[in-house]
Amino acid sequence: MMTKAADKIGTGTLYLAALCLLGVGPAMAAPDIPPDFDAGGEKIYQSYNATPPDYMAADSGNRNLMGFYELRQYPGSPPRIPHAVAQSFSDQPDNCLSCHAKGGYNAELDSFVPVTPHPENELCYQCHVPQRRQELLVETNWQSIKPPPLGRSFLAGAPPPIPHSLQLRDNCMACHTGAGAVTELRVEHAARGNCRQCHVPVISTEPRLEYVRTP
Repeated sequence: MMTKAADKIGTGTLYLAALCLLGVGPAMAAPDIPPDFDAGGEKIYQSYNATPPDYMAADSGNRNLMGFYELRQYPGSPPRIPHAVAQSFSDQPDNCLSCHAKGGYNAELDSFVPVTPHPENELCYQCHVPQRRQELLVETNWQSIKPPPLGRSFLAGAPPPIPHSLQLRDNCMACHTGAGAVTELRVEHAARGNCRQCHVPVISTEPRLEYVRTP
């Protein structure tokens, strides 16, 4: 037979568990996440909290995966700047971040602006450059590598792995949420925050060991 003290302890434990399930109490401690948590996962929480709700709920419009790769020389390379930009921007990183830090709609381009996953790297022109002309200066036989396949889960219904490295792409919110994300890559559960709790980087799809099933 339980005593009153034990009964109170049990009731208190159930109450705390209910608070956690409802997102109250210790489960709300996202701002106190260590900086090195989950390969810098604190950035994901901060990015989600800083993103305007209107941007998160807006339609991606005509942004699709084909256009995503057309901006890149090969999958994984920095995208070129697909719009006119003043040369002085290279000395003023805040000009780029005024649009690409939090996203939003650009009336001049009639498009939503994608968010940069690394706003702390202010030398934007070091990796991103505008395209000055359409024709090639020299004919080449360059062929890009194939983009990584999407949705290749190891088990039916399991979370798909991350098919790319996390270098300069450790903020999942930038490419997978909001109106700036392309339709094929956009997720509907951005509020979960800790993406790598379920999704893990798997760069190579080749099996490490060969297994032989025996009766």
